[in-house]
Amino acid sequence: MAAAAGDVCGSVAGGRAGAGAAAEARFISSAKGKGLFATKNIRKGETVFVERPVVSSQFLWNALYNYRACDHCLRALETAEENAQRLLGKSSLVLPHPEQCSIRKDLHQQCPRCQVTYCSAECRQAALEQYHQVLCLGPSRDDPTHPLNKLQEAWRNMHYPPETSSIMLMARMVATIKQAKDKEWWIKAFSQFCNKTANEEEEIVHKLLGDKFKWFTPEGFRSLFALVGTNGQGIGTSSLSQWVHACDALDLPMLQREELDAFIDQLYKDIEKESGEFLNCEGSGLYVLQSCCNHSCIPNAETSFPENNFLLHLTALEDIKAGEEICISYLDCCQRERSRHSRNKILRENYLFTCSCPKCLAQADDADVTSDEEEEGEGETDDAELEDEMTDV
Repeated sequence: MAAAAGDVCGSVAGGRAGAGAAAEARFISSAKGKGLFATKNIRKGETVFVERPVVSSQFLWNALYNYRACDHCLRALETAEENAQRLLGKSSLVLPHPEQCSIRKDLHQQCPRCQVTYCSAECRQAALEQYHQVLCLGPSRDDPTHPLNKLQEAWRNMHYPPETSSIMLMARMVATIKQAKDKEWWIKAFSQFCNKTANEEEEIVHKLLGDKFKWFTPEGFRSLFALVGTNGQGIGTSSLSQWVHACDALDLPMLQREELDAFIDQLYKDIEKESGEFLNCEGSGLYVLQSCCNHSCIPNAETSFPENNFLLHLTALEDIKAGEEICISYLDCCQRERSRHSRNKILRENYLFTCSCPKCLAQADDADVTSDEEEEGEGETDDAELEDEMTDV
């Protein structure tokens, strides 16, 4: 069922997946590499595994525009009401059922030197032990002449929203190795993700290595860019969506339920007019087991972040039999509905492969052009689709 190889597999560093997991990595072929396969029958809606990233980071523009998230696990730090007020541009907004908000501000902590914020003492300590000793800017956090701040500014000037990666993810990888006592372990952990910067058979030039990055000449740094570009998994968190899910679970009288649902529906519409598609705290991370999942335009599993942090849940979209390959889609819902030509153009540019899933094979004789109707339909999102996107994190 897979369309392309996930570049890395192996044990999960710090994650919950592992012994007893419902899936395992297996070698498929030299062309496709490895894939993820079910080790038992999995029912539709069942969580296949939960995984913690090896490293993660919030997107730079996302952070600059006050999408406040834990600097380590990306948990949203605003209350649901604060989140809605900012997205709506209306400080007077009051959300009903405030008790359904899961944010614990009393647990938040800051680095005593640079004042970056964490959702808990555990996250502050985890960051300190892995990479923050090297990357902590101390009193230079707001100094635009500091090399790290200049690097972030240069990245923002080349990567405008919508964002797909961050230079800080790579900085944290380098800092992790520099700070580690067992450097070889971390080098091996990171090297699992990507062995080359371009697919030799396809000869596709990854867009992260385009004209703007020709000055990154050392092959090692080129590999780092390719690693992040082809294996990075987007992360989205939202205290508002957590509040909505909690409200959906409330046992309310019919009239109160109708009133609450109408309030939430209108809130979504108003936020969409004010903030567009930029709704969540967003970043990316590297997940060892998830990165083994190959792509299909008709996936049988999907990733989500229901715990409002970087913990990735892989959930079955349909019944999966033991021995069957577990595939996700590297495309969003709208992209999957586009033509085979358009889908593969996106996949080639971003993930260095041409898809050969059943859907693409069935459409192999379709014209290799993008229709005018498809172009005209880009960017159109109905209200139901919008609500799903806002809450499904």
